[in-house]
Amino acid sequence: MASNPPGQCCSVGVRHEGEPTGKFIKINGTINAYLATPPAGKAHKDAGILYVPDIFGIWTNSQLMADQYAANGYTCLIPDFFNGDQCPNPRPDDFNIMTWLAGGSTGGNPHTEAQTDPITVAGVKALKDLGLTKIGAVGYCLGAKYVVRNFKDGIDAGFLAHPSFVTEEELVSITGPLSIAAAQTDHIFPFEKRIETEKILAKSGRPWQINVFSGVEHGFAVRGDMKDPAQKFAKEQAFFQAIAWFDEHIL
Repeated sequence: MASNPPGQCCSVGVRHEGEPTGKFIKINGTINAYLATPPAGKAHKDAGILYVPDIFGIWTNSQLMADQYAANGYTCLIPDFFNGDQCPNPRPDDFNIMTWLAGGSTGGNPHTEAQTDPITVAGVKALKDLGLTKIGAVGYCLGAKYVVRNFKDGIDAGFLAHPSFVTEEELVSITGPLSIAAAQTDHIFPFEKRIETEKILAKSGRPWQINVFSGVEHGFAVRGDMKDPAQKFAKEQAFFQAIAWFDEHIL
């Protein structure tokens, strides 16, 4: 595997301050989604971003991130990949991620490729239905897997932060540029997996980038503690990394 399966570190973090400014819509007639749109006159008219979240799904932190992508000119869409059955927040002490993915911990539906791939595809289509012809996709933690898996379904460029559960076979199959923000301390995407990923990307013939941030752990790009200078710096720089990547590859 190019990254390890999700672990308990995937479900801890800090809620960020701020009030989301986007709106909730329906896509594909049935899927709830959060849509953040750029300020008037500042939109990149042809380019949008599909946001594939971590296991917390649509919540304050992901909404604020989507709003920031919009503030930088990109219409940003977060579909509800978990159909209302996202990881509880705060996470119970006995919460087991693998059991939840299989649909057993909360009484909800499974959250595997069979359920999540079609939502990813629907999200890409929804952005294209808005008239956006160039699609970037961002994937955080578990969400990274579905960005990598669905390049073939209309994703033109991707950005991942602290990816989990990505297989070598999935990574080999990407069809566009890929940027990764990684944490120095990450049991899911450790040094060995970063090197393995570099070797795969180097053979891909696609533009790629891996930035490693010191002093932070898995989840920093979405759930980092903004009162900690190292975490704040890394989170902000990872976001700027994504913006620069999309400015280069989908504008």
